[in-house]
Amino acid sequence: MIYYVASFLSDEISFTIHFMQNQKSSLYYIVFRIAIFLAIIFLLISCAPFANTSAISTKETPKASSITNTALIATVEPTQIPPRTPPELPAIYQSKYLNPLDMPHTYIEDVCQYLRNRWNPAGAQPGAVVMIIMIHGVYKGPVEQSGGINVGDLATMMEQLHKQGFDAIDTKQFLAFMERNIKIPARSVLIIQDDRHQADNFNKNFRDYWENWGWPIVNGWQSQPDTPESLWQENITLENEGWVDHQAQGVMIGTFMTDDSSKAVITRELQGSIDAFAQRYGKTPLAFIWPGGGFGYRPVLAARQLGYQLGFTSNSRGPVMYNWVPQANEEDPKRPSFIPEGNIGDPLMTLPRYWPYQVVDAIDQVRIMGNEAAAYAQANKAIELEYYDIVCAPTHGPLPSP
Repeated sequence: MIYYVASFLSDEISFTIHFMQNQKSSLYYIVFRIAIFLAIIFLLISCAPFANTSAISTKETPKASSITNTALIATVEPTQIPPRTPPELPAIYQSKYLNPLDMPHTYIEDVCQYLRNRWNPAGAQPGAVVMIIMIHGVYKGPVEQSGGINVGDLATMMEQLHKQGFDAIDTKQFLAFMERNIKIPARSVLIIQDDRHQADNFNKNFRDYWENWGWPIVNGWQSQPDTPESLWQENITLENEGWVDHQAQGVMIGTFMTDDSSKAVITRELQGSIDAFAQRYGKTPLAFIWPGGGFGYRPVLAARQLGYQLGFTSNSRGPVMYNWVPQANEEDPKRPSFIPEGNIGDPLMTLPRYWPYQVVDAIDQVRIMGNEAAAYAQANKAIELEYYDIVCAPTHGPLPSP
């Protein structure tokens, strides 16, 4: 706009001067031209402040609006949601069927992981229970060894277990259940026959249960250096068939380990078994059956360091469940052969076992304990799930969906 006005003025001035010089116009005409010139200048001067004021107003208007919006935002505060307080978790399930000195011990330190496994729809149901049974020899006549059983009594025991809804599992299944609550039958039994045995022992006493019910048998194998080659080969064949699950029970028959045992003896029994299993069975043993039921803090620690994940004693204290193992912290004068294992602090390496003569009478109690534990879990499910949602879900994620 200013450019065109200036151009016009320039033309007008040139025209006026030219006119005065060449046309000799009258004074009136000159005044008229000058008046037009002054009017245009006045117009330019009066428009310039108006344009600047308009520009300033245009720029300042958003600032005022911004200040107003900021004030409103500062005035309206967001609603504060109070933090949720996690509920107190219930105590561990207690059973009146346990000896008063045999208290259930837990072994999973991460509470969130325990709850996640416990309520995983794909895992074992709460109250799933395992009877661990110890058997030595099986005899046609009178029992000749502590921990042995008559062949007729063995048949009765197996029939009663089956009738009451129990199913046998192997060491790998048992370990997965105890560590991660991997699904197993709600009533399970882990049958361990200690000591070396010929194939005839397994074929006559246990094969039918494998072929008819799919029940495996665990064997506590002693890797004695003078073991006949024929005995090795018989057991290797059974191992490869998949239903006799050999686990370690030391090297030298008759060794009884305690905290007073030398490092050499402990290493011989534990590492010697690992070496023999790798050479003969082509596997690493998961479990160690403590020879003669003897154990201690040092042997247990050494076993852990060498990679053993389970250990079985001769203490008969009751069944086990996920994160629930009955143990004693002190000696019991009425059961002097039972070594207190609670203070060792590793329930999975000091697991209890039923003696064969106790099994039939204990079946009903074990079944009831499983039912009670399941009912107790369901009664506290809402509390445990709320605790998990508040405390655990932010770090462990939501519980798996069914």
